[in-house]
Amino acid sequence: MVKIRLQRQGAKKAPFYHIVVADSRSPRDGKIIEKIGTYDPMTEPSTIVIDSAKYEQWMKNGAKPTDSVKNLVERASK
Repeated sequence: MVKIRLQRQGAKKAPFYHIVVADSRSPRDGKIIEKIGTYDPMTEPSTIVIDSAKYEQWMKNGAKPTDSVKNLVERASK
């Protein structure tokens, strides 16, 4: 099963995330299929960048977003 989820980057206590498409069996920071965006919670306000065309294409192909990614997409579309 393919999931759209967050991949943690950055230093300790300074997280930065890539929004990626990955196989659900791969580890959180492991092999990915495609990077479709970024999320930086350390800025004020938080910076969310998502390639909506790629996101929609992966959703049509059957990828399931995690709850965190769903919330970020909703916040980014406002």
